[in-house]
Amino acid sequence: MRYVDVPKEVSFEQLRSNTCSFSASQYKTIILPNQNFRYVRDFLSRDLTFDDLGNEVGSLYYIQQSPKYFVRTKALQSHSFIPEATGEAITPVNPKVFVNQNLREGDVIISKDSNIGEVVILDKDYPDWMLSGALYKLPIKECKYYLLAFLKHDFFRQQLDFIVPKSATIRHAKTLFLDCKIPMPNSDAVLNYVEGLTLALIEKEKQIKQNHAIILKKIDDELRQNQNTSNFEYTYPSINDLKNIRRLDTCLYSQVFQKNNSLVRNYKNGYIDLISRGFDWARGTSLEMGLLKTRLDSDTPKPGFYELIIPTNISVYGTIDKTTFIGTQAKLKSIEKGDIIFGGEGFGKGRCMVVCEDVSNKVTNYHGVRIINKNKNLTESIFIRCFLTYWRSLKMIDYIGVGGSGGHCAPSYFHLIDTPNFPEAKQKEIAILYHNAEAKYGKGITLENFQEQDALFNQVAGITELDRASKRIKARLDEVIDQIIKDQVVDVTFDFLTS
Repeated sequence: MRYVDVPKEVSFEQLRSNTCSFSASQYKTIILPNQNFRYVRDFLSRDLTFDDLGNEVGSLYYIQQSPKYFVRTKALQSHSFIPEATGEAITPVNPKVFVNQNLREGDVIISKDSNIGEVVILDKDYPDWMLSGALYKLPIKECKYYLLAFLKHDFFRQQLDFIVPKSATIRHAKTLFLDCKIPMPNSDAVLNYVEGLTLALIEKEKQIKQNHAIILKKIDDELRQNQNTSNFEYTYPSINDLKNIRRLDTCLYSQVFQKNNSLVRNYKNGYIDLISRGFDWARGTSLEMGLLKTRLDSDTPKPGFYELIIPTNISVYGTIDKTTFIGTQAKLKSIEKGDIIFGGEGFGKGRCMVVCEDVSNKVTNYHGVRIINKNKNLTESIFIRCFLTYWRSLKMIDYIGVGGSGGHCAPSYFHLIDTPNFPEAKQKEIAILYHNAEAKYGKGITLENFQEQDALFNQVAGITELDRASKRIKARLDEVIDQIIKDQVVDVTFDFLTS
């Protein structure tokens, strides 16, 4: 809580002014040296009304498929500036209860309940989405991206943490977030700098999402447009099928699995299973205290610590949402360039990423399976990662896996994953959307040309380069906001992108 002052003692006068409350949270104060500030409400064009709030429809109206969707607070995540349309975050609802809230690109959405204060900006128009009753659409009149940068920062979160009363269950902020302070910079150049960095982050998240969609489409198009002449015909499993597969706890015999798998098996250039292709596997190290003996965890890097990549922190796009660090005297199995980190169990099952650069002291846990390319071909590793992600989008990893509570897709099932023999040129065409080592920023970036230079970078960068640039920009933005809060001089520079 670096922006919150917790007093060591409280006077009788302070007790009286707080109606003799003995709640420690009532006496916390915000550390804000910069006294040139505005409140969140000052950025709005008008007072919030009931029309700015979403609507509740009730789980009775949740259905399997629908052209209309209900946006829940889970769509707002701290690591993302745009909504996360995954899992239960966006739920199909009966069109009869749909309320059109005219959601447009650039609308800022904030949560007042559950994960209070979490905020996103819409990356495009969403005419078929409606907000839950826990979400407000903010009518912002000016400095939208400057305000958004602060709403995504710890300074805003920590203010809310003691402004909003604690609760045994879900906390409710109502409109108390409007009373949070937003410090202002000492020049227009700094304000434009913050807005430019924030906009760059949003554009990168949009480009990552777009690259991901193009990857899935290219794989799907290549398979469907290059099928052999034989047509798929579903048949029930035979005794021989059961003997060969030796499993009953599976959906491998289902019509959906067989039909999707026929896309690979009927591909004109042939197919081969993952293991026969030349891939091996190794589990990450179990990180239980009983085995490690000593363990220290950290959210920031420290000398001698390992960087820990776990499947639950891998996004659907093959990036890392959150990095943690672990210190131990035990020797852990290190990740190497070209490894595919694959989620074997639970929530992260099937999520995967490729280590595209030489690394040291990076590890994964037991649930993270290293899929090792014995061919030492980075392009092939990236292509296989992209295909596994495509397979996961069709729920094929779920069909191959087994078990409840998220289930597992153990390495012992990898021989059941058939992969298509795409031409090398097609593999490169797909892989470059995930990783393009040639994508770099040019020299001489200024505040005036940054948006143009950033757009040029985004056009050629792969998902890994976009993500790396995003993390650098986030780190710089955090540093700048901290300087504004402390009323310090801000250096308007972009050297951090080219160093």
